[in-house]
Amino acid sequence: RIQTAILPPQRLVDQTFKDSFVLFKPKDIVSGDFYWMEVVDDAIYFAAVDCTGHGVPGAMVSVVGHNGLNRCVKEFGITSPAQVLNKTRELVIEALAVSGQVVLDGMDISLCAFDTKTRTLKYAGANNPLWVVSGPNEEDLKEYRGDKQPVGLYDRMTDFSEVEVPVQLNDRVFLFSDGFQDQFGGENGKKLKAKNMKRLILNSAQLGMEEQKKVLEI
Repeated sequence: RIQTAILPPQRLVDQTFKDSFVLFKPKDIVSGDFYWMEVVDDAIYFAAVDCTGHGVPGAMVSVVGHNGLNRCVKEFGITSPAQVLNKTRELVIEALAVSGQVVLDGMDISLCAFDTKTRTLKYAGANNPLWVVSGPNEEDLKEYRGDKQPVGLYDRMTDFSEVEVPVQLNDRVFLFSDGFQDQFGGENGKKLKAKNMKRLILNSAQLGMEEQKKVLEI
């Protein structure tokens, strides 16, 4: 119940993005993955986050990460996705270092900021990508890759980078953890992997968002 309470309520997601879906199926009772959304003035911030570990350890890190993201946009007034990740990293490291021990837990994340007035989308990522789909063909899927470092203590920490993503009416934007593409299945019991995940999304790109969610849930 505590972890569910920190997730954006479905009514907020539906009000903010009327044509969208959230696919969230934790492996355990509590999850190391979570999704996040905040609306501040004309900007909508939203993210898909994958915390170190599974189950209880991952869920505990998720609460720390969620708190850091909230503080960045609501308390510190940070508007840049890259700067949100930089500051959240500081807060996560600070929170996990209270004991005096070195804790390497952290988060992989795709973070976007959408300006509802200018209709511009900005993206920053830590190990996790952003996909923008404009049609059903392979060339219609554009991938933006995040920086190869987590939001947490790391031996080669640098400032996170940011990109403005061109989006058109009816483009679909996908943020996700690696949980979906890491699923085992099929006749040979192999991982789905990113290539097949892309194929699934492209093959259902002409469906409505709720119908596409049903395809991905199978």
